[in-house]
Amino acid sequence: MSRLPRWVGGAGAGLTRLARRLEERSAEAEGVPEGAAAGAGGAPEPLGAADPVRTSLPIRSGSADGPGGDDRSGHAGGAGAGMPGRPGEPQAAGAASAGSHVHGATPAAADHVPPPPGYAPAVPARPDPVAAVPWGVRVAAEVGWRLLILAGTLWVLMRVISAVRLVVLSFVVGLLITALLQPTVAWLKRRGVPRGLATAMTFISGFVVMGLVGWFVVWQVTDNLDDLSGQVQQGIKDLKHWLLTSPFHVTETQINNIADNLSTAIGANTKDITSAGIEGVQVILEVLTGILLAMFSTLFLLYDGPRIWGWLLKLFPAAAREGVAGAGPRAWATLTAYVRGTVIVALIDAIFIGIGLFFLKVPLAVPLAVFIFLFAFVPLVGAVVSGALAVVVALVTKDVFTALMVLIVVLAVQQIEGHVLQPFILGRAVRVHPLAVVLSVVAGSLVAGIGGAVVAVPLVAVTNTVVGYLRAYTRDKALAAAPPDGPPPPAEPTG
Repeated sequence: MSRLPRWVGGAGAGLTRLARRLEERSAEAEGVPEGAAAGAGGAPEPLGAADPVRTSLPIRSGSADGPGGDDRSGHAGGAGAGMPGRPGEPQAAGAASAGSHVHGATPAAADHVPPPPGYAPAVPARPDPVAAVPWGVRVAAEVGWRLLILAGTLWVLMRVISAVRLVVLSFVVGLLITALLQPTVAWLKRRGVPRGLATAMTFISGFVVMGLVGWFVVWQVTDNLDDLSGQVQQGIKDLKHWLLTSPFHVTETQINNIADNLSTAIGANTKDITSAGIEGVQVILEVLTGILLAMFSTLFLLYDGPRIWGWLLKLFPAAAREGVAGAGPRAWATLTAYVRGTVIVALIDAIFIGIGLFFLKVPLAVPLAVFIFLFAFVPLVGAVVSGALAVVVALVTKDVFTALMVLIVVLAVQQIEGHVLQPFILGRAVRVHPLAVVLSVVAGSLVAGIGGAVVAVPLVAVTNTVVGYLRAYTRDKALAAAPPDGPPPPAEPTG
């Protein structure tokens, strides 16, 4: 009976020690500080306050017999009192602690990448690809792809225009005729004539005059065709005689060989001539269709031009309508001045060259004057072609001296036209550089033939006016939006 109290005390100390160890392990696994498991003042919680599960665990204790039990109970009591335990216990606790860190580690700790060792070589960062390209190359690339887009857009536009060339040319011709007749409509309206009546009077009178001119040319050519053929044959004989007696040492055999070659070429190309005649019929049909389209376009442009312009303005973005609305009247004024000035200059050329042909007794003087008037609408090229035609007719029907006199008359009139009439009549409204005129005429003829050559120069003149106005409008708008005192001066460098 004397050992019973000691055995009970050893069992209690062992139970307390087991409870503390379970609490420490639970605190380490849950991340709770070790001191949180103890009560106030670091004292262990009472046994009755422990978890029922912990209290139900079996307790291993030493045997009650022999001095070994006292030693184990003494160690248990010492551990319960805060004394160090057996030498093997710290290693077990460390192992348990390591296991708790492995299984309870946070994701940030698991994803952590250790830094490279100190002996690893430093690898510089790769530069930005944009910064590696030289500035000049970047600018050239930026300009290049924009030019490619513009070129592609222009190519598509030209393809579309080529596909509907007849419609486009007819509308442009109607626009040119409208620019010629519209001042008459405006003058009649200012005199109190209603708009519909003024449009009808101007339209009918304008096309009647143009039809009479065309009929007069055809009548003159057909009426003088027989005389012209006889004069051509006589002119060929005179030319042959002049070549034989000229200092060029041309023999009659050479002339006969040239004539035979021409006859052979005509006979060999009979099919081509026939197909050209069939294509000529198609061309005549296209010309008649174009004339009808031009007449309808002129009629509606004369009657309803302002309303059509208002509808076109709605197709532009709202931010650009103000500038386009200001450029439109200026473009129309340029086109009107060009057409009116060209008609006056062409009429003066036709009158003076026709008078020269009449006094030199060249056949078909009046039809040739009409051709000179019509070809004057093609700048530069038209004057050369019409003048050459007059010289050839004079050479074939008359003699070399008459042809030289016709050439002098044509050159004199064209020089007066280029240096006096055009600057005085056209002025600065449609001033275009001669190089731009030549390039535009050639480009227009390549795209759309004679019609393209006719409309190329007024198109360039109108484009020049529109671009100049929009540039000035943008500059004035930027100045108006700027502050009154101007932009602030640049800051002085510090340091």
